[in-house]
Amino acid sequence: MAYAEKVYKVKDGKKTTKYTWRARYKRPDGTWGSEPGFPTKGTAEKWGEEQEAAIRAGRWVDPVLSRKTFGEFTEEWMAAQRPRGQTVMNRRERLTQTILPHWRHVPLISITWFEVEAWARTLTCAHVTTKICVRLMSQILKGAVDARYLAVNPLQGRRLSGLPAETAKKRKTEHEEMWARPEEVLQMARRMGPVDGLLVVAVAFLGLRVEEALGLRRHNTLLERRQRHDDGVFTCPTVRIDGDTGALVEYYKYGEDGRRIKFRGLEPLKNEQSARAIDVPPFLAGLLDARLKDWPHDFVFARADGSWWPRGTLQELIRKVADGRPGEGARAWSPIKPGLSLRDLRHSHDTYQAQIGVKPVLAFEQAGHKYPGIKGTYQHATPLMRQERLDGLQELFERALRSLGWREIWES
Repeated sequence: MAYAEKVYKVKDGKKTTKYTWRARYKRPDGTWGSEPGFPTKGTAEKWGEEQEAAIRAGRWVDPVLSRKTFGEFTEEWMAAQRPRGQTVMNRRERLTQTILPHWRHVPLISITWFEVEAWARTLTCAHVTTKICVRLMSQILKGAVDARYLAVNPLQGRRLSGLPAETAKKRKTEHEEMWARPEEVLQMARRMGPVDGLLVVAVAFLGLRVEEALGLRRHNTLLERRQRHDDGVFTCPTVRIDGDTGALVEYYKYGEDGRRIKFRGLEPLKNEQSARAIDVPPFLAGLLDARLKDWPHDFVFARADGSWWPRGTLQELIRKVADGRPGEGARAWSPIKPGLSLRDLRHSHDTYQAQIGVKPVLAFEQAGHKYPGIKGTYQHATPLMRQERLDGLQELFERALRSLGWREIWES
């Protein structure tokens, strides 16, 4: 049974006649818990009784845990997560650069939506970054609720409002608007040469993520899709993106001493939908077949010596090829598509699919996205849909060759 006891104030080492009340209550393990600072005996007893009632109902939250700081619990939460390494790095950077400088020493129980929203309005980063930071805080506080550090997540279901005018209106950046015409893809591929240029063509015409392309291995290349169609079987070549080791990633890990350690290696894909078989149009199947015949390495889009591409080195190469290179004679490269990146080539593939009328259920499947809503369960890609997509991509390629006046990408 909860009760209250006096706590006399002390001044200059001597007990005074002034006092407050401390609540005493039975904790779940049978020990006595306490909470000081109540102005009257009645309020202390009532608070203690509320704790015991919550314990009996199975909804009690230990006040000691609620007063743990956001920074302390964040480290516990991060240690308990098992996402992909890139996700860990992104979270860590958001925390160290933006969130923890303000919230590290704030008790969990003291965090309110009012204060979080007010803080968000002071941030000078991009609007999308602000939303990501608030969403990450909400994830952490949800973890605090699950761990019984908090009764409720004050950020759950809340939306930011009143952001500064320059970030309140979402505008697509120049990068988000970027895509490459098929002619530009082929020009970049020719400039890079057949060893490295095939990567550009594959990303643009298959919609591979960069890490998926760099992680593609021989045994997953030019497999066969077989699907019943009318009274026969529809077949086409595919590349399989492996769910377990299908991504070649590069990021920084954080050691126990806080130092960043660079990691490059294979990891599972980001989600279930990313594991898929991508149908390959005839022209690209021929290029991949020629690559495999002469290519001694396991990874299809490795460097000429078989080593993995460092992400920065690959980006630098794409920059030079797309942006152009000053100089004279053969060393000078005129711009093809300034600012284009490999990620933009994946955007280009989705643009191609829309242009040639690929059915949404197939477009989502081939891109490794989940088709939303009940239609994602009820609709399925048919052989006719697949053939129309392959014919459309083949026509885009052939039209680009005709437009450029070429017979092939790389001259013999």
